[in-house]
Amino acid sequence: MEEILDSEKGNQTSIKEFILLGFGTPSELQPLLFCFFLVIYLTTITGNLLIFILIVTDQHLHTPMYLFLANLSCLDTCYSCNLLPKMLASLLTDKKTITVIGCLAQYHFFCLCGTIETYILTAMSYDRYLAICRPLHYGSIMNTKLCFQLMVGALVSSLIFNVIFVALMTQFSFCGPNVIDHYFCDFRPLVKLSCTDTVLAECFSFCISIIFVVIPFLLSIISYTCIIATIIKIQSTTGRQKAFSTCSSHLMVVSLFYGTLIIVYTLPDIPSLRQFNKIFSIFYTMMTPLFNPLIYTLRNKEVHKALIRLFDKIIILSLSFHFFN
Repeated sequence: MEEILDSEKGNQTSIKEFILLGFGTPSELQPLLFCFFLVIYLTTITGNLLIFILIVTDQHLHTPMYLFLANLSCLDTCYSCNLLPKMLASLLTDKKTITVIGCLAQYHFFCLCGTIETYILTAMSYDRYLAICRPLHYGSIMNTKLCFQLMVGALVSSLIFNVIFVALMTQFSFCGPNVIDHYFCDFRPLVKLSCTDTVLAECFSFCISIIFVVIPFLLSIISYTCIIATIIKIQSTTGRQKAFSTCSSHLMVVSLFYGTLIIVYTLPDIPSLRQFNKIFSIFYTMMTPLFNPLIYTLRNKEVHKALIRLFDKIIILSLSFHFFN
């Protein structure tokens, strides 16, 4: 710990680490929570990696929608690997500290994955809009080239904004309390603990929220408004069901992701609502990455066929290896 001089507050101590309170559960319940979140973590990683491997290795799934889904699975894996290992370690060892640099790094990886994901979800909404509302033009508009341009655009724009955001937040100094009443490092508690002026960073955070949350959310709403209007106009019941089935999985993911995100960041930051904030945060930080593979595979016949083909290949390779050895 080093001493820094504040002209207004006098001598204060520079904070080198934070204490993450987590869920504030009694120590006897922590092993149970550890097992619960470990199952979520392992299932999330396994499910998303399986989806990613399926799409990369199966030529039948090399279409724009599945390429977007492969990116989503990769992001969800990074999301979980960024947040859950630290939380599992704190539950297992009861060591709740995290360095200031580690805290800032965790938040910015979280922010980077989140901002990329909003635009990937928007691109998937646009893909479903073209497939249902403009099916004759779908092949000429949503080709592999446009798909990669959208994915690279989401990555580059998110990276640029987050690098600037990192530069602003590294100017924060922490010299007072070092307790964060959350299970991961988020922007609001870091702003509260900072001893320096955070106005510029808060303004930039607001701009990021508009560009990477509000605008993608509105674009997704517009896409699905057009989709629903088109589906309603379809005369046959079978046609409506078929059209809705092509976008229902993605609509569920979008609703879960944005619904919980909006609730978390519009709830007032007061002690009585802090536990609700943590619970809803679990949904978009842990449950969305967990449910994405399940939602996209349970009712998707193409993924079912790809899984069968993958298992057939594994069995053939295993038999071949056994036969030659």
